Amino acid sequence: MSKEIEDHRLLNPSRNEPFSSVLERHVSRRSIMRGGAGLAAMGLLSGFGLAGCSDSDGDDDVDRDNDTAPEKTPLALAFESIAGSRTDAIVVPEGYTAQVLVPWGTPLNASARDWRSDLRMTPEQQAASLGMHHDGMHNFALSESSASRDFLLALNNEYIDQDALWAPQGGPTNADDGNRPADEVRTEVNAHGVTVVRVQKGDDGSWRHVADSPYNRRFTTATPMTLAGPVAGTDYVITAYSRDGTQTRGTNNNCANGYTPWGTYLTCEENWPSVFIKNTGREADDDRLGIETGRGRYGWETAAGSADEVDGEFARFDATPRGASAADDYRNEPRTYGYIVEIDPYTQARAVKRTHLGRFRHEGCWPGKLIEGEPVVFYSGHDSRNEYIYKFVSREPWDAADASRIGSDYDRLAIGDKYLDEGTLYAARFDADGAGEWLPLTPEATTQDGRRLSQALQLADDDLAGVIIHTADAADLMGATPMDRPEWGAVDPVSGEVYMTLTNNSDRTPEGTRATFTRGDDIDALGAGYATAPTNAANPRADNESGQIIRWREPMPAETTFEWEVFVFGAAASATDNFSGLTELNQFASPDGLWYDDRGDGQGILWIETDNSGNDVADYTNDQVLAVVPGGVSLADGDRAVIDSADQQYLKRFAVGPNGCEITGIFATPDKTALFINVQHPGNWPADADDLTQDATRQTSGQVRPRAATVVIQKEDGGEIGL
Repeated sequence: MSKEIEDHRLLNPSRNEPFSSVLERHVSRRSIMRGGAGLAAMGLLSGFGLAGCSDSDGDDDVDRDNDTAPEKTPLALAFESIAGSRTDAIVVPEGYTAQVLVPWGTPLNASARDWRSDLRMTPEQQAASLGMHHDGMHNFALSESSASRDFLLALNNEYIDQDALWAPQGGPTNADDGNRPADEVRTEVNAHGVTVVRVQKGDDGSWRHVADSPYNRRFTTATPMTLAGPVAGTDYVITAYSRDGTQTRGTNNNCANGYTPWGTYLTCEENWPSVFIKNTGREADDDRLGIETGRGRYGWETAAGSADEVDGEFARFDATPRGASAADDYRNEPRTYGYIVEIDPYTQARAVKRTHLGRFRHEGCWPGKLIEGEPVVFYSGHDSRNEYIYKFVSREPWDAADASRIGSDYDRLAIGDKYLDEGTLYAARFDADGAGEWLPLTPEATTQDGRRLSQALQLADDDLAGVIIHTADAADLMGATPMDRPEWGAVDPVSGEVYMTLTNNSDRTPEGTRATFTRGDDIDALGAGYATAPTNAANPRADNESGQIIRWREPMPAETTFEWEVFVFGAAASATDNFSGLTELNQFASPDGLWYDDRGDGQGILWIETDNSGNDVADYTNDQVLAVVPGGVSLADGDRAVIDSADQQYLKRFAVGPNGCEITGIFATPDKTALFINVQHPGNWPADADDLTQDATRQTSGQVRPRAATVVIQKEDGGEIGL
């Protein structure tokens, strides 16, 4: 998620106990030592079994009666942890290389001109080129034999930097007031969305994209898409564009991602509310999710009425009711956003918005442990302060015959219909005793005060679509636990353990202060929200600048109970609130991106990416990538779980990004010889903006037109990354 986007507003209207206070009591239960540094002993925990404590077939080997696990030698990180960096370059360990690949503006086909530093973007040029500000991504093999050197790269293009986009003309026209030119708006619309591009590794070890590959494709904020699931075809999504409520245009502010076991890409709509306005006729979900009034983030709605406007392409960004019914205007256009979008990277099939996975500001969507004959599950976080963690459980059990197959001869989206359109959406409650429960978001569910959920939401008894439209309000009423900006998740495919980053919460006030609300004093009103929430012993900072990573484990993926722990707290090594005992060689703040890298035999590496700013760590280093071996970190001194000197070798800083950037998006090739990451919104990088295969570690000299890009990190000797 971009640090420029300031939309993580406190919109949660519930009285539900915040995660901070749950954590305080949970930590007290574990007898964490309190001292002058608060919870200085809190750190990496292994209280309920690590990934390394399960065997390769996924059976749990942990002895629950004795709380012991079989001995297993943890993986060894075979690189020296690097120091922090504040330069216009990527920094990687000795013995590694880093290459720039497919930066913004890279042509996908012959209709686009080759990139130049002075290239003036047009709607057509941008639609046929890589989008802007790379984020989540995933790889899709074209054959089993070449899966590590020739594949489709699907990546999100989250948002735009107008200064870089319009650099040749000195910036955007009427950015802050006045009407925007139609072609500038079209270009900006086309810079958002998703890119699918074929990439290959050459004999010399360098990577290039395949220009004019028939697989190369863009999905933008203007691309027609299908609505599916409970909301599709209902009155909630009828617009002048789709009078039967089955279609919409575009996907926007796509942050993290996911993938399915049947071989499709999942892209997730996060800060999409900022491009819409609704000046009158506002409803509870408009307020809760943050639909704007006055002027949208980029003023796209101001191009409405242009002489060449087609089918309300600009008018749709103004959701103010204007016609006799929803079929006459775009009052419902924002309700066609806020979903998980499924894309088949192998075909030209229309993308599908899967509404049953909830409507909110999705950060990402990660599949849980896959078990034949059991339902398929996906986890997602709502990236706003004091919002929730969700799980979707399919109605249909997993059939291995539906497993991913390569090529264009399969209807993968029909398989998506099977598993993603019917099931149950849940929100998570974290209890102080280390237990947790998934709370169903269904019309018939019983709320905390004993009402039927549909009644509490003022809906008809069987209105599942209405529950989905009001996902966050439904989670309030069911008693879900407000969290500190849930962002990326990662799942150990063997143990089934789930990790999720809680990036930060900048609006916490000192302990003992009262919570305040963003919209009046009636916290029971739908669409209201917290403005501030008090700190406690578990979150002793008035601003939780550093964030933390939590971990939970379920008896089975579809179960409604789980056990949870804090995995690690972010902090500066010198800070008094360095709960996890971090050092200069592994300190971090605001954990964001996350990926579990399975290395076999029940072990793996958890890769952590950061999006920090305004804290002590940001003064020391740019955003970074760290590697941690969960099975290598053990409890120290009973319940005190600090990272002691023996554990430091299992948590290391692996890479640091250039000035101004966020490091995001991550995966490795199947043979583990190449790690792909994204550099989003760099300030003055790459060094040579016209060289598509340049060394990413080369420091910029002078000022360049910055370009977000994918970076490929490899070992000089061709070996496995990290080990």
